[in-house]
Amino acid sequence: MLHGSAAELKEDKSANRKSKLGLKFFFIYLMFYVIFVALCLFYPDFTGTRIAFGLNLAVVYGFSLILLAIVMGFFYHIACSRLEDKLNTEGGQV
Repeated sequence: MLHGSAAELKEDKSANRKSKLGLKFFFIYLMFYVIFVALCLFYPDFTGTRIAFGLNLAVVYGFSLILLAIVMGFFYHIACSRLEDKLNTEGGQV
């Protein structure tokens, strides 16, 4: 027995804007990551500096990158949901 989709799939009028937003978020994250790698590569003694709770800068920066990715994903989801609601309703403008 064949089953169809649970939801009716239509054209996503917000796909272009969501892609551009995703690329912007990617390049923002990439900038922070490149700075982290450059610090670790060129200033390893500096990244070994203890800054909080006995943790060094490299560990704190690394965990910050993970948290930044989670927060950016959350904001991306919210922004995409709003774009979909705005542009995919009847009469939405592109």
